[in-house]
Amino acid sequence: MFTGIIETIGKVVDVNREGENTHYGIVCDITPELKVDQSISHNGVCLTVTKIEDNKYWVTAIKETLNKSNLGKLKQGSIVNLERSMLNNGRFDGHIVQGHVDQTGICKSIKEENGSWLFGFEYDPTQGNLTVEKGSIAINGVSLTCFNSEESSFRVAIIPYTYEHTNFHQLKVGDTVNLEFDIIGKYVSKLIRGN
Repeated sequence: MFTGIIETIGKVVDVNREGENTHYGIVCDITPELKVDQSISHNGVCLTVTKIEDNKYWVTAIKETLNKSNLGKLKQGSIVNLERSMLNNGRFDGHIVQGHVDQTGICKSIKEENGSWLFGFEYDPTQGNLTVEKGSIAINGVSLTCFNSEESSFRVAIIPYTYEHTNFHQLKVGDTVNLEFDIIGKYVSKLIRGN
């Protein structure tokens, strides 16, 4: 389980495809603290560390993950948001993030607002996901609050710290992002729909 508070960013330095799986080699400043079998959120996707070599560690994404997330678009030089799993004795600073991406969305607008940024996103509502005004959402693993919540779109405000310390500073209009909708909202929606 994660909180959506990004710990650091990593750089993809190797991409190797093997059958329907893709192996990623990533370098970051926390590599010396990692261990094999550890769960780490990569742009909001929970992946397991499979190997560590010097300052580089490896994770593998399977076909299902590649189909439901933006990880299949990663290439050498891509920057990913990273968060290690939540400590059970720490503060819960974001919201409950499972690291299981529900679907992708598209960045539709970026507007600078005197030192902060407003990002607009659209997603396919036919997949049964929804946002609510002032509700939580994880975008590329970052815990954020929605506003202007509509059936297939929403906006978020990004403060300078988040902008600089995540891959939000590299997002462009038209880019694909990973979306994990609020787990509590998903349970409530399922209870109301009865399926």
